[in-house]
Amino acid sequence: MAYRYGDRYQMAMLPQSIEDYIAEDDPVRAYDAFVEALNFKNLRIDINPNKVGNSQYDPRAMLKLLVYGYSYGTTSSRKLEQATYHNISFIWLMGGLKPDHKTIAEFRRKNKKSIQKILKQCARMCIKLDLIAGNVLFVDGTKIRANASASRTHKKEWYEKQLKTIDQRIEQLLKECESNDHQEEHLSSFVSMNKDLAKSETLKNSIKEILSQFDQTDRKKINQTDPDCSNMSSVQGKHASYNVQSVVDDKNGLILNAEAVNDTSDVNQFAQQIDQANEILEQPCEAACADAGYADTTELEKIDKQGIKVIVPSQRQGLHNGEKPFSKSSFTYCKEQDCYYCPEGHKLPFGWTEKTGKKIYLIGDKQLCHTCQHYGQCTEAKYGRRVTRLHNEETKEKLEAQYEQSASQEIYSRRKARVELPFGHLKRNLKTVGFLLRGSEGVQAETSLLATCFNIARMITIIGIPGLIKRLPASI
Repeated sequence: MAYRYGDRYQMAMLPQSIEDYIAEDDPVRAYDAFVEALNFKNLRIDINPNKVGNSQYDPRAMLKLLVYGYSYGTTSSRKLEQATYHNISFIWLMGGLKPDHKTIAEFRRKNKKSIQKILKQCARMCIKLDLIAGNVLFVDGTKIRANASASRTHKKEWYEKQLKTIDQRIEQLLKECESNDHQEEHLSSFVSMNKDLAKSETLKNSIKEILSQFDQTDRKKINQTDPDCSNMSSVQGKHASYNVQSVVDDKNGLILNAEAVNDTSDVNQFAQQIDQANEILEQPCEAACADAGYADTTELEKIDKQGIKVIVPSQRQGLHNGEKPFSKSSFTYCKEQDCYYCPEGHKLPFGWTEKTGKKIYLIGDKQLCHTCQHYGQCTEAKYGRRVTRLHNEETKEKLEAQYEQSASQEIYSRRKARVELPFGHLKRNLKTVGFLLRGSEGVQAETSLLATCFNIARMITIIGIPGLIKRLPASI
């Protein structure tokens, strides 16, 4: 069989246009159409073709470059620059524009707040396209590394010690400057000393800002490189990271809201994430679901009071631990007398309230426990049996019973398939190991970009490229 050979030097009668290299159903056209459909005024990105002064790159083209790059795991400004030279889809998307890596990085840095708003616009597009129903929402979190080292995280005392050392160094440099002022032969050292002095002053201001954060927050440790991140443990070990929270809609698994927080645990995030998602929906959802990592009764109660069905297992239910003999459920609570009765009928009156808000009930006569046939099995305490009760214990019991309902179990069974998929796509397909930008604003901008990229990929899968391109303008 004969071979087909290419010829790089073959001349054409007329030069081909860039448009001819991209098929009508190429995915890059969907990303192009998505960015064109965005409301740049709401993003607070100025689009003014008549702007005077030195020419700039079209903000729409720069945003297309970021969105499309992040969608295929190309996030570095240098790699994005290379793609505009060597990747035909990037060349088509940019219309032949080739911004250098500094321009790309500067655009991303200057428009961090604007990029944060892209996910919200994307979610509202999905709502108008009837891809997000907003009936059942799933919440979950994952750890993504910050652009910082865990070893740079220190306590307040360490920073105070460093501040004293820097003050001494600045004082020494100033003395050297005064000394050299009278010695002309040492004038050449002024430049290096001025640089050292400027670096020391910058570091001093940085440490002062970090120390002010200790005073304003209850944080015990702060990272010097990225003060907004925290040291977090994951299956990969302990690293400086952010806890990325995601709220996913049940209908098509699209992300409604995503936020990078520095809380090491998910336990205080449930209400905040659902409220932010409902704000985008402009109405409350019917049910909100999460795993046992979010099981905090006070936090769940905030959503329960809004009339939303909360489907979150308690720690006991999440670990599938059955009720043990003589557990608290074996004791009967009497609301009128505010006391418990043990299985043998002995009274446990209210004792005191702990700082955490838990109420302690204990046996009035410890001899009743010591002489009981179940002593050693029910309790081994020399003061007798004690029972703790939350101030909102009734809500906890209600939520536990609600989780056990068959309808709730059916919803909970879909949780992993919905909420774990975006994290799997970002970490496995896009190889998102960590964030490039530092600080909460930059990290939140990247989180918005990554979540938006997942949504576009899902929209392409659900509607198809030609259908999505056709329907996007109607979603504005």
